[in-house]
Amino acid sequence: MSAPMKVGAVVITMGNRPEELRALIDSIAKQDGDPVEVVVVGNGSPVPDVTEFSTHVRTVELPENLGIPGGRNVGTAAFGPSGRDVDIVMFLDDDGLLARHDTARLCREAFAADPELGIISFRIADPETGVTQRRHVPRLRAADPMRSSRVTTFLGGANAVRTQVLAEVGGLPDEFFYAHEETDLAWRALDAGWMIDYRSDMVLHHPTTAPSRHAVYHRMVARNRVWLARRNLPAPLVPVYLGVWLLLTLLRRPSRSALKAWFGGFREGWTTSCGPRRPMKWRTVWRLTRLGRPPVI
Repeated sequence: MSAPMKVGAVVITMGNRPEELRALIDSIAKQDGDPVEVVVVGNGSPVPDVTEFSTHVRTVELPENLGIPGGRNVGTAAFGPSGRDVDIVMFLDDDGLLARHDTARLCREAFAADPELGIISFRIADPETGVTQRRHVPRLRAADPMRSSRVTTFLGGANAVRTQVLAEVGGLPDEFFYAHEETDLAWRALDAGWMIDYRSDMVLHHPTTAPSRHAVYHRMVARNRVWLARRNLPAPLVPVYLGVWLLLTLLRRPSRSALKAWFGGFREGWTTSCGPRRPMKWRTVWRLTRLGRPPVI
């Protein structure tokens, strides 16, 4: 019998939620099976002491905030290039908590059973109400968060990635800083032939929040949406995709200040470098469509 797959976890922190971070580390330490190796990245801040819960924790303190994808890439590299010292890396928000002790084991079993599976998106649930927000179900038909399925993207702070995927298609896009970096990686993985699952039985407890709590939310969302399209979509789909999202944004009737920030970011997405362009194959467009989310929405 082959040895069980090695699991690592990357957690980035700004150092402002020490109690939540310690609770998360404790929940990782209590996972069934072989210990999960943890890297905590201080993204421009010192890392609170978290070694009391596990001897399998390393810390990296960055002199500046590299953003969410940059911080997670640094954490992954602590396991070797593309995380090669582990088979699976979990990316977890520092104010989250693994609700069950079998999450790492379920990850090992899922990846071992399906050689095409590249990424698993966990279900996020509020610890007090148990409610999963609609936006946390990574598919268009999101009414039933308890239904597991194949999907076309994943949740950034509650997921597991086969490190072979990172070695093949690269990591998260550093330049995005915040927003849509998961979809960028997901599209590249799907284009390379990997699949993505949403698993309702793998749960991260996380307090209900609104993404707009981040001051840069509207600008980054718009800018990175343009970058995402410019980097990954066949040329004919770029204006269609961005036109649909422009319409959806207007239909949601954001405040005047939010709309101003959004249009500023949209303009920035066209006038600044988006990084390397590698448009997906048309067969990947068809795959995304068959999975229920054509890359025009």
